[in-house]
Formats: sequence, structure tokens, C-alpha cells
Amino acid sequence: AQSFALFADRTPPRSAAAGSLEIANRDATRQHTSVPRTKENRHAPMLHHIRQRRLAIASHNAGKVGEIAALLRPLGIETATAAALGLAAPEETGASFEANAALKATCAAAACGLPALADDSGLEVAALGGRPGVHSARWGGPQRDFAAAMARIERELAGHGDRRARFRCVLALAFPEGGVASFEGRVEGRLVFPPRGSRGFGYDPIFVPEGAAKSFAEMSAAGKRAFSHRARAFARLRAALAPPRTPRTP
Repeated sequence: AQSFALFADRTPPRSAAAGSLEIANRDATRQHTSVPRTKENRHAPMLHHIRQRRLAIASHNAGKVGEIAALLRPLGIETATAAALGLAAPEETGASFEANAALKATCAAAACGLPALADDSGLEVAALGGRPGVHSARWGGPQRDFAAAMARIERELAGHGDRRARFRCVLALAFPEGGVASFEGRVEGRLVFPPRGSRGFGYDPIFVPEGAAKSFAEMSAAGKRAFSHRARAFARLRAALAPPRTPRTP
């Protein structure tokens, strides 16, 4: 996927906000959170054991829980939701997706004694300097009204021709024994108004991923997974969960 930085020559002049977003994008790339299967990977043994244990999904967002459960199902991992386990949602005080995902996963793992998988994700809009970002849900107010949040984005983009945006997702897997492994996925795209489609959740009706003509909310669940930031983060998690390959005997 192309980053916002690659569009700099198409969108003159760049604002300071757009520049800061490009810097953040480069920093995130440097700090990529995939977990390689190496002898030095301190989480590898725990990741391997996940395949034979229950896993708590540390989210109270029904849309996210459904997507994560669907992604885990082919792995044969038994899951339990935060609601079913009676887990409270911690206050998200982190300044990044990584920090908030780790906070939610760690709290859940400590409370229920199971490995816990948490997601923190959001929409970053180039012309708004990366906002709403980690505050994506809060833009909907106390009721998490995403119709209001999408209307706010449309208002704040008035006068801007730049409609570039990206969805970012960080999955954090925390263990009762301690330790957190994180996996990031992102998808570049553009915003469209008025909102289109009735599927999905959150900002899906205004986001069209690169290479597609439909918004996320116009796609089937399978269609969305082909582009989804969450599916891309999960692909990295799935690779980490895979058992180590046995070297071939010469």
C-alpha cells in the first residue's frame, strides 16, 4: 500500500499537519510490530501455546468482536468475549494505537487468567493531520454515534481537496504470565461523502480502500477482509502462531 508521503508531489503545498502525518507514518514503518519466528523472539513459546488454549477477545465493540472471531475461527482457537467473561473496559489513556491495544490486552489477561487479544484501531485523515486517529471512537461522543463523527469529518474537510485517509489497526496479544506481542496492519484509501452502504461499522461508510470502487460498508464481510487493516494485522499474528518449520534433513 502507498503511504501518504508518496502523494507529496501530487498535493502542493503540504501543510505542517500533513508533514507531521508523513513523519508519523515513517516512524510507524521503522517500528513495525510483526513478530518473527527466531530464537531471539521471547514471545515465541507463548505464541505457540496459544494454539492449544482459550483466548479472550478484549473488546466490547460487537463489530470488532465479530471480525476477530471470524479471523480466529479457521485456526481452531476457542474464544471468549470480554462481555461473557464479565471484563470491564479499561480507560484508554494511551497516546498511540499500540499503547491502547497493549493496555486493553494486559488488563484482560490479568483479570481472566487467559491470553487476551485486544484491538485498537482508527481512521487517520491526511488533511486533518492524522485525526481522529486514536480518538476515532470519541469523535462519536459518549454514545459512539458514528453518523455524527462522519458528519464532523465532512465539516472539517470543507475547503480541502485532499481526501486521502488510512485505517490503522494494532492487535496486542497479552499473556497472564506477562509479555505482550503486537501486530500492525493498515490500509490506504480515500474518503467519500455522503456515506455509502449499510454494512460494517464505524467509519466504514465513508472509506474506499485503494484498488476498490466500493466503500467498506458496501462490501460483503469476505470482500472487506480482502482489504481490511484488521485482516492484515491478523495475518501477521497468524504467521506468529504457526508452528516452527522443521528443517529438512539433507
